[in-house]
Amino acid sequence: MLEVKLSDLVDYTDWEREQWRNWFGKNGDGPLKISAGPHGDGRFQTVGDVIKHIFSAEKRYVERLSGRPLPDTSAWPSDHAASLFEIGAETRQGLKKFVDTFPADQWDVPQEFTLMNSYLKATPRKIIVHVLMHEIRHWPQVATLLRLNGSPVPMRDFLFSPVFGGEFRQGMKA
Repeated sequence: MLEVKLSDLVDYTDWEREQWRNWFGKNGDGPLKISAGPHGDGRFQTVGDVIKHIFSAEKRYVERLSGRPLPDTSAWPSDHAASLFEIGAETRQGLKKFVDTFPADQWDVPQEFTLMNSYLKATPRKIIVHVLMHEIRHWPQVATLLRLNGSPVPMRDFLFSPVFGGEFRQGMKA
């Protein structure tokens, strides 16, 4: 059976973040202020809020798993790309440090948490995979919001990433 390692998901999301950091570097902070639409659950008002959510979830889960208090991320900017992606670099550094130093014999030991008004029992392995899948799910939402509001965004699917090798050149035939 094919095995996808945690490091593969980290590599993919690292690549994805870098693509977005570069895109916002070229397109400015304006697209961060694009509305997330009227039918959300109230947590996200703008594209920047969605990106902030990606990074804050990563930070909060690593802190939970490390037994540290949850940070207040409300003051994190959602309207300034350079600052937002700097925070994302810090949260990713924290995730990588956690993964590299977490005791091997504890990855599959369930832990109990309170999430808002809910109870969660899950292993650290499941939670870290969730953090990465959570991010993978949200970037296409960002791309869709931007496209619907007239901002061209290149294809960013896993197939076009450098993870597992290969090559993709848009508009070129083999």
